[in-house]
Amino acid sequence: MTISSQVKQTLASLKNIEASLTAFSNLSTHEKTKQVFQENAQTAHHLVETMKNRVKELEMEEPQYKGL
Repeated sequence: MTISSQVKQTLASLKNIEASLTAFSNLSTHEKTKQVFQENAQTAHHLVETMKNRVKELEMEEPQYKGL
């Protein structure tokens, strides 16, 4: 597995984690729990954005990995 495909797989996993945390937050009725899920979803979102930028950098450096 190439570095590019590993980074893209990690990005997909992070997006899944972000979606799950958001869903848990929306389903939670306890305010403190809801807040914890929201904070962690925001952290996951930041990681997703960072990884998206890294994917773009990889694709610019190594055009053969674009779109994989």
